[in-house]
Amino acid sequence: VENLEIKQRLYEKVETHRRARSIVASNTSGIPIHKLAENVSEDFKAHLLGIHFFNPPRYLHLVELITTEWTRPEVACSMFGFLDERLGKGVVMAKDRPNFIANRIGTYGAMLTVKTMLEDGYSIEEVDKITGQAVGRPKTATFRTFDLVGLDILMHVAENLYTAVPDDADRETFVAPEFLKAMIGRGILGNKTKGGFYRKQKGEGEKQEIWTLDVASLEYRPSQKIKLPALDMAKNIEGTAERIASLVWSKDRVGAFLWKTMAGTLLYAANRIPEIADTIVEVDQAMRWGFGWELGPFETWDAIGVERSVKRMEEEGRSIPENVRRMLAAGAKSFYKNENGQQFYFGFASNEYKPVKAQAGVLVLKSIKDRTGVVKRNTGASLIDIGDGVACLEFHSKMNAIGGDTIQMIKSSLDEVEKNFVGLVVGNQSQNFSVGANLMLVLLEAQEENWEELDLTVRAFQNAMMSLRYSPKPVVTAPFGLALGGGCEIAIHGDRVRAAGETYTGLVEVGVGIIPAGGGTKEMTMRALDSIPKSVDDADPFPFIKRAFETIALAKVATSAEEARTLGFLRDEDSISMNADRLIADAKRDVLALSSAGYIEPQPRTDIPALGLSALSTLRLGIHQMLRGGFISDYDAKLGDKLARIITGGDLNHQTRVSEQYLLDLEREAFLSLCGERKTQERMAHMLKTGKPLRN
Repeated sequence: VENLEIKQRLYEKVETHRRARSIVASNTSGIPIHKLAENVSEDFKAHLLGIHFFNPPRYLHLVELITTEWTRPEVACSMFGFLDERLGKGVVMAKDRPNFIANRIGTYGAMLTVKTMLEDGYSIEEVDKITGQAVGRPKTATFRTFDLVGLDILMHVAENLYTAVPDDADRETFVAPEFLKAMIGRGILGNKTKGGFYRKQKGEGEKQEIWTLDVASLEYRPSQKIKLPALDMAKNIEGTAERIASLVWSKDRVGAFLWKTMAGTLLYAANRIPEIADTIVEVDQAMRWGFGWELGPFETWDAIGVERSVKRMEEEGRSIPENVRRMLAAGAKSFYKNENGQQFYFGFASNEYKPVKAQAGVLVLKSIKDRTGVVKRNTGASLIDIGDGVACLEFHSKMNAIGGDTIQMIKSSLDEVEKNFVGLVVGNQSQNFSVGANLMLVLLEAQEENWEELDLTVRAFQNAMMSLRYSPKPVVTAPFGLALGGGCEIAIHGDRVRAAGETYTGLVEVGVGIIPAGGGTKEMTMRALDSIPKSVDDADPFPFIKRAFETIALAKVATSAEEARTLGFLRDEDSISMNADRLIADAKRDVLALSSAGYIEPQPRTDIPALGLSALSTLRLGIHQMLRGGFISDYDAKLGDKLARIITGGDLNHQTRVSEQYLLDLEREAFLSLCGERKTQERMAHMLKTGKPLRN
């Protein structure tokens, strides 16, 4: 409850029960922490701080850590480490001011956006089209975000700010327009009331449609399809900074709206330093981590050009913050700059550039490359020396899809590591580890019936995976985000996996009509059989391979690193880093630990028990029952049969010990035969066109 009196009464009750020196934290989103401490003891005050999580806490990286004049430094330091390393959060030190950093800037920007829409005659659909992913903001943009958060929450935050910041020259922006008050009065609060600025309702033919609120009448109407040429052109600009600059300076409705809202927000952010934060760095981090912006306010200002934009602001009669004027007068033309791999920010207090402090335990690959370059590189990946004799293989194709260049770099990197390094980390710092194989290339080869070329490609990928697994130097893979299909296969072929807590991994190939053929089926079969308890004599192996079969056949995707462990993608010896920012450094430490422990090069397995026709028949019976029950299609059943043959070792009359290469050959044979099927090619084409699997 965001009510000061209620919180103060609660703290007085807590005071009677708390142990001396125990830490007390508030998750208030806007009440200054020092006000909560007015009626408590000195020891309570010394151990009180604000820890403001952003919802939903699992997915939003930001935590604002707020101290008061009474908070002991060691308390703040301890909590900073706990939030960073144990909870995996991006921690920003915020001043003890109303609504702290992110909500102060974010609420101002949101209310300014609404007022600009009303003043300049934009529709809700136009605003959401302009303020979403095109400018590096979440796809929920403005009004879908309001619906998600709740209009009553938005109103409460805005009203709280208006009251709490009487000296803020821009406080009138926090006054909600009449239509917003009317919506709340009618109970139109967003998703929690099944309707806000948008709602689902039945249209013609009982089909569910999205309707949009008309802010003048407060009645819903069918949503409009918005066509804005500037946004269509901007889709071809890959870099967020370049795309924002192009749109802001465009001479059309998009440019006019973005300029007006961004200029106001940038000026407001500059005027809030040092009130809410000591430097621009905290403000940018808070907005990126808390609101999902790809660029914070000052990074955005750099993108559109500080000198050029200030000149236009002055021509429009806007007041330029004194700290920005001093920066320009000092000859600085941007808020950030990079020199020899070191990033600097302009410090308003010192009126000079200061180095952005590197966080202990964090390696930034871009900075390392800027300082030392790369060891090897092609269009798909780079090999980077990350220090202490450890190299990092970084993917950098689009969505880190795996093609021939990536496979080539894996082999080349392993050769280099064997000669000149103690071990290898396979990881990167883009949005996802890897979404898997380059499906377009596979489909084109299949349509052209280039079976020999496709066979060579699959062999090369299998050989690369075996080289990873049996490298003479330790290899640690570091998956995060999406690690699907071939990306999952790379991850599970390291000596160790160091996964980020938020890792979504799985062998999803059946969704496009094929089976994992880069060693994924082989590896999951081996892991299933290796998981049979050694203490149980004559244990039935079938339930274990059945679980591996179901994991692949149902394309199960772990929604966290812990779930990946339960599905077999992580083993007991694999580790999890809660903070993805620390992933590369943690993986490097794992490599060094393996090396210093006396790493022994493993040897390919030849002792894998293939269960043969008996187990294959049982799996086929299960597939048939699923088909008869209408749970799968005829083609799903065909895929299941191909997969079952690999997992059980093919047409073996009885249980036989086989090699890894034997299973890899079965994988490749099944993969190639399926690529020649019309329905597989249809599934691939549908996935490429829609991003969704086809059940045919």
